[in-house]
Amino acid sequence: MMNVESYLPHRPPFLFVDDVHIKGDTILAQHTFRDDDWFFKGHFPSFPIVPGVLLIESMAQAGGVGVKMMGIYPKSLFMFAKIKEARFRQPVRPGDTLIIKIKNVRASSVYLHQKGIGKVGDKVAVEAEWISIASGVPE
Repeated sequence: MMNVESYLPHRPPFLFVDDVHIKGDTILAQHTFRDDDWFFKGHFPSFPIVPGVLLIESMAQAGGVGVKMMGIYPKSLFMFAKIKEARFRQPVRPGDTLIIKIKNVRASSVYLHQKGIGKVGDKVAVEAEWISIASGVPE
């Protein structure tokens, strides 16, 4: 397993990607949501599910690691500029592993446009497009 923390400034409890690989021009990643994750205590405690915004964050973090691994923006920090076309197809529950697949739509000198899909097993849980602003990491 790779060291995701060497690519991202995020740390637990706000690190939502466990492993990232590059296959051709596709970023593949995964994250397993554990029973004791902090947000399950308050997000529908009798039927705990991962908040949708954290599913999008998981995909964006995976995309950030992936482009750094590809040599695009190797020293940048990414922040959301826009989230569009987000669709939540099924709940992600404690113990589920979100399998993420991301494509880079466009990379400019400042903006990164990506499109991703997250599955649990063979079922689509989330899909979205987003644009991130790439900025230098403060020293």
